[in-house]
Amino acid sequence: MEFREDVRYSKSHEWVKEEEGVFTIGLTDFAQAELGDLVFVNLPEEGDELTIGESFADVESVKAVSDVYAPVSGVVCEINEELLDAPEKINEEPYGAWFVKVKEVGEKEELLTAEEYKAFVEGEA
Repeated sequence: MEFREDVRYSKSHEWVKEEEGVFTIGLTDFAQAELGDLVFVNLPEEGDELTIGESFADVESVKAVSDVYAPVSGVVCEINEELLDAPEKINEEPYGAWFVKVKEVGEKEELLTAEEYKAFVEGEA
């Protein structure tokens, strides 16, 4: 299982990477492994507002449908349209298969470092 040092993590298993005021959000390696093979993803539209702690997308696996929660509040400035046709990319490369990019971020939850997230995940197992 991969825990990347260049991103931060939420307790709802999303990763966040900030670059020049734009926050890129995706699903962690742990989350995709727990969900199994992903067959569908539902993303918001550009311009949609995300509210911290609320669902902004969902993924469907062979096991179940699961919500993806916003670790930050802000406005969606880009979606990864590639995932709509190829949701399996999340399983193949979870830290490359981002969901959305968010700008105008007003608040963000307390995000965990890789070390803190790893300890959190091990505590859940």
